[in-house]
Amino acid sequence: MNYVELQPWIALVFGVLILLVPQILNYLVAAYLILIGIAGLSAHFGGAIPT
Repeated sequence: MNYVELQPWIALVFGVLILLVPQILNYLVAAYLILIGIAGLSAHFGGAIPT
């Protein structure tokens, strides 16, 4: 799955989790940024990092 296709799914899941459990907002934002960063680096380095 391409990281561009993955971003809306991650955003949707994290959005629902934030609505259900707002106390985990900081962890979800951090996880989202890490996942999108890894996916972006993977695309930049030609897929050397598996997504």
